[in-house]
Amino acid sequence: MIFDTDIFIWAQRGNEKAAKLMEKSDERFLSVQTYMELLQCAKNKTQHKYVKDFLSSFGFTVLPLTENIGHRASIYVEEYTLSSGLRLRPGDAIIAATAVENSLILASSNLKHFKVIKELQLKSFSM
Repeated sequence: MIFDTDIFIWAQRGNEKAAKLMEKSDERFLSVQTYMELLQCAKNKTQHKYVKDFLSSFGFTVLPLTENIGHRASIYVEEYTLSSGLRLRPGDAIIAATAVENSLILASSNLKHFKVIKELQLKSFSM
């Protein structure tokens, strides 16, 4: 399973349900986009280290941005921004494309960001 940035934020804030979702997953992935978003939210080097230690302790694998992922993400932005009226942000498009290209289910509480992408498998997370 691949996890959206929001799941990490909930887990780091102490949400047990988010942590259990991660613990139950046999394989844990995140896109390089999510990795960068998590680091961007850190306020200092100590928080950077916390993010890295958290990912390491749970056995997460960061999936790289490939040419295919970039291409698919750009198609998503082009196709779904106009047709759905939803402004699909580039970061969300990269996360979705990473999930689709790697045949992974995306866990997120922000389903409205992703529900228009037909080939994306979603797992809804709610508090």
